[in-house]
Amino acid sequence: MILPKNNRLTPEQLAEITAIVAEFDCKIQPIIGAIRTIYAIVGDERDELMINRLEGLDYVDRIDRIQSPFKLMDRRSELANGKLTLGGVTLGQELFVIAGQCTIDPKNPNYFFETAQAVKEAGAHLLRGGVWKPRSNPYTFQGDTKSLEILMEASRRTGLPVDTEVMEEEHIKLALDAGVTLLQVGARNALNYSLLRAIGRALGGRTDRAVLLKRSLHMGAINEFISAAEYIAAFGNPNIILCPRGTSPTLDGYRNHPDESITPLLKEKTWAAVVVDPSHSVGKAAYVPACALAAVAYGADGLCIESHINPSHGIGDDPKQALSPEALAKTIRQAKLLWKMKHETAGA
Repeated sequence: MILPKNNRLTPEQLAEITAIVAEFDCKIQPIIGAIRTIYAIVGDERDELMINRLEGLDYVDRIDRIQSPFKLMDRRSELANGKLTLGGVTLGQELFVIAGQCTIDPKNPNYFFETAQAVKEAGAHLLRGGVWKPRSNPYTFQGDTKSLEILMEASRRTGLPVDTEVMEEEHIKLALDAGVTLLQVGARNALNYSLLRAIGRALGGRTDRAVLLKRSLHMGAINEFISAAEYIAAFGNPNIILCPRGTSPTLDGYRNHPDESITPLLKEKTWAAVVVDPSHSVGKAAYVPACALAAVAYGADGLCIESHINPSHGIGDDPKQALSPEALAKTIRQAKLLWKMKHETAGA
């Protein structure tokens, strides 16, 4: 990772370092920050001659070499100095909350508009809404592109930025063109490296968009989860949130095996913010508040909670796991109090 003396390299300087690393079968990937741009060396960066030549350039401040499976996501990376701000909240400075429906019903848009307003009043910072839905059964509702218009109209009405899941490259372009702030990668695509690369390419150089990467369905290793995020960062976008959401095999009585406890393990290895999804972890509305509080106790930076103005009239997962507006508001209040108490204690 190359750190220039100035905030960014000139085109001539970038061309020079690109030519040098190309001699050693490497490439340069600029990672553009709000204040400073850093330059990742993509490839085997262990060649001493290459490093010596780069360090000898008068416009290079230093070169950081991190020997780990995920060089950019590693907590020792220069990217750890960056900040991610969404919905007016800088993650890590206060509890960040995403809330909204699992699935937007294109036949009943008012349910989503009312949910969006309730989510805002409950204290959430970002509105979630499922436009395209991965389903195990090919005959169940798979989502509808028309729902993207409903999602963005709700954003305009409430002023909340939005989060939605993308499952293929076409979805990425549609979502970004519409103005979606947070692209969500679901558990079924968490190890879809082609999709992760495509998202990284689409967001490379954009500081106004981010990615919520969910943990894969199987009980994957922590390093595997972080390495999946590395695919996105390696194409130039460091605005990544890691989202534990429960894994398989399931725990009797819960939808999945709750995994909010991996939060401190992630934080030991990477700088990325951790936002836990308690709704998919436990899969039942009655259990979601306790799971949300447990996530905060483990050190989560935020929560992603499903909510519906009238859960019994929702589609997808909403009837069984979405919180009512009242339950959401209570959960957010309690979670914020716990977050504040935990951080005050840590700073004492």
